[in-house]
Amino acid sequence: MQFPDIHRITLNPNVMGGKPCIRGMRVTVGTLTGLLASGITHQEILTEYPYLEEADIRAALMYASWRSQEMEVLLESA
Repeated sequence: MQFPDIHRITLNPNVMGGKPCIRGMRVTVGTLTGLLASGITHQEILTEYPYLEEADIRAALMYASWRSQEMEVLLESA
């Protein structure tokens, strides 16, 4: 999977506790994906958050999709 807009996702320990955010703002990937999952449309999000762009929503969805593909591998303790 390629992420043409991955630069829109930022991780900064000083912003929202280090959660993945949109362009360094206090809007997390989880906020956007949660809104979409609850039935809010892209246009409604863009109206509610006028500083966001359509590409921000796509980047959040791509990032969330990519993260859901990760696997956790348990290591044996020594």
